[in-house]
Amino acid sequence: MNGAHDLGGMHGLGPIEAEDNEPVFHHEWQRRVMALTLASGAMGKWNIDISRHARENQPPEQYLRNSYYQTWLVGLEKLLVEADLITAEELTSGQSLKPLPEDLAERVMHADQVTAILRRGDNFTVEDEDDAPAKFKIGDSVRVLNNHPAGHTRAPRYARGKCGIVERDHGVFVFADENAKGQGHRVGQHIYSVNFPARELWGPDASPKDCVLIDLWDGHLEAAD
Repeated sequence: MNGAHDLGGMHGLGPIEAEDNEPVFHHEWQRRVMALTLASGAMGKWNIDISRHARENQPPEQYLRNSYYQTWLVGLEKLLVEADLITAEELTSGQSLKPLPEDLAERVMHADQVTAILRRGDNFTVEDEDDAPAKFKIGDSVRVLNNHPAGHTRAPRYARGKCGIVERDHGVFVFADENAKGQGHRVGQHIYSVNFPARELWGPDASPKDCVLIDLWDGHLEAAD
């Protein structure tokens, strides 16, 4: 989707101020938000792409006003309410009004399980690559589709309509744009590392020596003329 989260290539946002010796968390509540997000995701009611879309899908003024972990919290609240795990009233009161369903209670992530679960991660590769033949090969000239999807997309807005060269085929992975739609949308596609000259993206004032490599799925690309 087009939204305030898609900041790549935009002007007027000021410099990125690097903080020396920046801690992982500036405040204790940030640590808790991350822990809650990971633990809630372990219940299996949504996937990582659905959770990204929940964070992205905010009014621009709210998204730009929020800090990083405030945006995580907004997304988590949406997911919990939409999955009928909590109600808006429970969020307001801070009190649970109903017990967690038994099937989900069995999937609660306990502290001694966190390290193993995070190390295991999720598998987004697709083993049978024959079911998803590559549309492009290394050296092909491709163009990013110039569309404006209403749902989640991993194609950055600044690259849409721009041409580049396929530099690497990473193999077949779950297509994030479809995966964000939920159950039944786990589709495998090739991911390519596409090389875009800086001047193709930013115009004639960009350095002729620079380029940007972007990982894109088959569903983001078309053959360039």
